[in-house]
Amino acid sequence: METKQIEDGFGVEITGGLDVLAPLSPAQVAELDALMDEHSIVLIRNQPMTTDQQLAFTRQFGPLDQGFKKVTAKWNTNTQVTQAEVGDISNIGKDGKPVPRTDKRVLNNIANQMWHSDSSFQKPAAKYSMLHSVRNPSWGGDTEFTDLKAAYDALDERMKEFLDGKEAEHYALHSRFLLGDDSYTEEQKAAIDPAWWPIVRVNPATGRKHLFIGVHARQIDGLTVPEGRMMLADLLEHATQQQFIYRHKWQTGDTVIWDNRATLHRGRHFDLDEPRELRRTTTLDDQAPELSLAS
Repeated sequence: METKQIEDGFGVEITGGLDVLAPLSPAQVAELDALMDEHSIVLIRNQPMTTDQQLAFTRQFGPLDQGFKKVTAKWNTNTQVTQAEVGDISNIGKDGKPVPRTDKRVLNNIANQMWHSDSSFQKPAAKYSMLHSVRNPSWGGDTEFTDLKAAYDALDERMKEFLDGKEAEHYALHSRFLLGDDSYTEEQKAAIDPAWWPIVRVNPATGRKHLFIGVHARQIDGLTVPEGRMMLADLLEHATQQQFIYRHKWQTGDTVIWDNRATLHRGRHFDLDEPRELRRTTTLDDQAPELSLAS
């Protein structure tokens, strides 16, 4: 594959040698895996896909994740996306027009504007997410990514030592509660059990350390809840400094693939009366060494 460094950010763009509509060879899958391990973000431009084509492309990299749809499936019906493994990151209803800003799906998607790692609230969590652009508003709606490898490297040695061996609890609805969206049934609250993850994780392929935090994390083992949340807030503030961030401005036909283990991301504000349509497919990190942890 031919690649070039993404301008003004970490990650690489594939400029040749990859057709997302054609079945990939094992060598191509391994090459893309290696790019992800090294760069955490891969951008593919001007290769439009249907929903089924996107699913076929994504399945070549592992089993698919439904993530937050385990909570929202029963009420998230005013959507053009019917496949359980596809996230409808849009404000579009069945009629192809923007839904009212009071629509439950719009309210839920606002949480995507907070820094997070997809499905960090479950085990196994997400490995790769693939977000494909179908329609974009006239302004706004960018997506930002932050490099958790560089953020870990920039911590002082005392903090690295303190965090060694520490785990944080991630809960699916924590981000929604922070935004005041508490209209969930007891069944929905219990749909996904909280998950504990090391705050510092290691990529098993490269040995590179990175932070694993984000808005789903709500407490740290061995600390009081207030102290733990303050530390998580401080780590998030550190990790989202401008020098670690890449801001992607969407073009129709773009696909951005990111490693949820080593990055956080967030969507940016746009006019909710304008259509914005993106589709997300996600693979499970079902080979993560931390899946053997007891907590």
